[in-house]
Amino acid sequence: MAAKMGKKENALQAIKFACFSASAGIIQIVSFTLLNELLPTTDSTNAIAQWFFNSEYGGSYLVALTLSVLWNFTFNRKFTFKSAANIPVAMLKIFAFYCVFTPVSTILGEMVAQRFTASYVEYIILAVTMATNMISEFLYCRFFVYKNSMNTLNDKSSEEKETNNV
Repeated sequence: MAAKMGKKENALQAIKFACFSASAGIIQIVSFTLLNELLPTTDSTNAIAQWFFNSEYGGSYLVALTLSVLWNFTFNRKFTFKSAANIPVAMLKIFAFYCVFTPVSTILGEMVAQRFTASYVEYIILAVTMATNMISEFLYCRFFVYKNSMNTLNDKSSEEKETNNV
């Protein structure tokens, strides 16, 4: 079980999370922009291809979100929460978060994008969604995913070294 953290440690953890989230945000923005601006429309009869290539927001958003989640999970687990928790279990918990967040944000984003015709509206939607994602994911990770395993990464490696030396 992780030890209690003081105000300074909690603030540092939030700052680290925000920094890694910002780097994931850069990945998300760049990949979203490339997909949103460069993917051609298609006349495919496949419904999934039609939606992905012809939607105002959703297809590009899903790919960009997936890339940023993988980046963010990897770095925040190791450097922000310093968790030695079972990686597949932690990833399943994050997956559960995104099973709720992704459909809600995709559907709402697509609805707003279809309602407004300005060429930049997709980017406003993306910014609002990313900010909501960062705050809600931090709280979810802090109080659910890594609640009992924060700052255990060094403890586990120390235990492994001691075991190997015996």
